[in-house]
Amino acid sequence: MRMWFLLLLCFPALAKAQSAPAQPAAQAPFRQYGIITPIPLTLYDGSTITKNDLPKNKPVIVFLFSVECDHCAHMTEDILRNIDKFRHSTLLMVTPFKLDRMKAWYDQYKIGQYSNIVMAAEPTRQIVYYYDLKNFPGIYIYNKKHRFEADYEGTVKLDTLLKHL
Repeated sequence: MRMWFLLLLCFPALAKAQSAPAQPAAQAPFRQYGIITPIPLTLYDGSTITKNDLPKNKPVIVFLFSVECDHCAHMTEDILRNIDKFRHSTLLMVTPFKLDRMKAWYDQYKIGQYSNIVMAAEPTRQIVYYYDLKNFPGIYIYNKKHRFEADYEGTVKLDTLLKHL
């Protein structure tokens, strides 16, 4: 009798051992392909750019932000206060909001005066899926060959970003 009881206790573990192996979770596209988003982005003037239009041989920081995010605003202000530390890289700031909302942010922070910042809108929100973003801001760092190097979600200290550049 005791033997049957022990077998009953072990049965769930034995049954699980015989089941099919779990499928690995799908990787986010940016991790799978290791490239800057291939999605066309809309600039302030309404023209579009792609990753191929970014300066070559410079690291790129993709800063995915929400125009409604306080953390994104604080991070933008922090970057602008320390823009000289980013002079050898390109900062690609992208929002999944419509162009008019992006323009307001662009004007508020006077982004046009920074030659190494490219700001764009991507209102189809494909970029959010490409980067599998759960929380704003999303930071994705690419080396000077534009290959993926690191990513962060949420507020990140500038020193953490700068160590990759």
